[in-house]
Amino acid sequence: MSHYNEIRHGRHCVFLMHLHLVFATKYRREVFTKEILDDLRPICSSVCTDFEAELVEFDGEDDHVHLLVNYPPKVSVSNLVNSLKGVSSRMIRKKNYPSIRKKLWGGALWSPSYFAGSCGGAPIAVIRQYIEQQQTPH
Repeated sequence: MSHYNEIRHGRHCVFLMHLHLVFATKYRREVFTKEILDDLRPICSSVCTDFEAELVEFDGEDDHVHLLVNYPPKVSVSNLVNSLKGVSSRMIRKKNYPSIRKKLWGGALWSPSYFAGSCGGAPIAVIRQYIEQQQTPH
């Protein structure tokens, strides 16, 4: 999966699906440093690989991260998110970073909510127009 913009093939489908995810820290605490974000990237990439998905892009600020994931249609977005947040939280908490230890307690790294948006391909208006212009049989 080195070329994230290539059409992929499953057993009975052809697909190109991208997902933009945003995870915020618990209580929106500013705990991330460059070092922590650098540690989070391979963790998230590994989780994506387990789902036959690809982490295309990853970055963040001190209180949230953005992920761009290329994923197959058999993957449930909620299952992917739960795994990404759960595994990354456990792995980062094990490293015992002072910025996280001081500002977060109770074992949680992430807020329970998240943003997920489909992206890529043609804009909705173009797809809608294409569908409207189909030649309906008489």
